[in-house]
Amino acid sequence: MDMGGVPVRQPFPTQQVEQIDPFLLLHHHKSHLPEGALPHRSGVGPHPHRGFSPVTFVYEGGVHHRDSRGNNSVVYAGGTQWMNAGRGVVHSERPPADIQEHGGVQEIIQLWVNLPKAHKMNQPEYIPLQAEDTPVLELEGGRTKVRVVAGAFGEVQGPIKTLTPILALRIEMEAGAASSFPIPEHYNAFIYLLDGTIHLEGYGEVEGHHLVLLKQDGEGCTIEAKAQSRLLLLAGEPLQETVVSHGPFVMNTQSEILQAMRDYQQGKMGVLIED
Repeated sequence: MDMGGVPVRQPFPTQQVEQIDPFLLLHHHKSHLPEGALPHRSGVGPHPHRGFSPVTFVYEGGVHHRDSRGNNSVVYAGGTQWMNAGRGVVHSERPPADIQEHGGVQEIIQLWVNLPKAHKMNQPEYIPLQAEDTPVLELEGGRTKVRVVAGAFGEVQGPIKTLTPILALRIEMEAGAASSFPIPEHYNAFIYLLDGTIHLEGYGEVEGHHLVLLKQDGEGCTIEAKAQSRLLLLAGEPLQETVVSHGPFVMNTQSEILQAMRDYQQGKMGVLIED
């Protein structure tokens, strides 16, 4: 798909899967910034959000985040940017100024996580998490590495405190590795495979750039890597609330969407002037 000139893969929403409550959207983007390209004119310029949490998992390169609340930071490969947009914020997502020093490659996954009605009008919050601050659990003598971003995996607790129960795991598996991942039975969960090939017990083989929506019929899943693979495992307690969305706003009613549009136009979400 083309998102404002930025090519992305969109595993969902699709005609088959509209949303995976509380997850609304997933985009996978990979590109190479040409020599001489200006980072401050690349990426995504200032735009608003209200009512959900846009989350960016950085796999290569980095993302320079600025917003109308005064946050200004760069998160590099292996890190995560988690923003609870709440009542509204304007932000931009650009490649960092030193992107060429990191090879000029930009690979990210962006996930939209819905906020419950009780938190949609919270004050906005931006949470940067660098790779070195993300706890890693090694399984099978290091053949499987699990980076815990949010929620609990084994005895490891992810640093990001979410507003509803979320499990977010960044997983790397060597060929031949096999591991089990416990998931609360009442959570909605999915696996997105960035690359490689895996065998998912009870389903079969999954290749890179595919997403698997897990059934709520067990307490986890078992994965065997047929080739070196990178996976993202997300699980969350469903909100079971009405979702009404329009562009960058996700609320519960159409009137709340119209109010969000008016508030943005009137500058109530702030103004971002990039340096």
